[in-house]
Amino acid sequence: MSAFDSASDDSQQVLLDTYTELLTRAAQMQVLASSEQWAELIEERTHYVMLVDKLRELDERITLDDTGKARKAELLERILEHDVEIRRRLVTRRDELGKLIGVSQKQRDLHRAYAPQQGGSYQDEPSP
Repeated sequence: MSAFDSASDDSQQVLLDTYTELLTRAAQMQVLASSEQWAELIEERTHYVMLVDKLRELDERITLDDTGKARKAELLERILEHDVEIRRRLVTRRDELGKLIGVSQKQRDLHRAYAPQQGGSYQDEPSP
């Protein structure tokens, strides 16, 4: 094995290890979404995006052999499975928040509509 082959193997391993780390973060994000820990999910997503940026750079520099390509495809498939579930939970949460916002707006509108009438009926003393 030449020094070039060894360096190539090492760089391939770095790339695949980074995809593995991304998979771990995606799995953690799914756990957070499933347990409705939204603030923690946002924080974890920050780290996830940083890893995606790192992978973009690594992918441009490193060429994988056939075994590496197969492993990368497997990791990407698993990452995407987590992503689908996370997105499903986020859509559900968005819909819940939309309903809450709608109820809140209706309450505000009712308050605005009836508050002036209530204000006038509470005056026990005449104005000077």
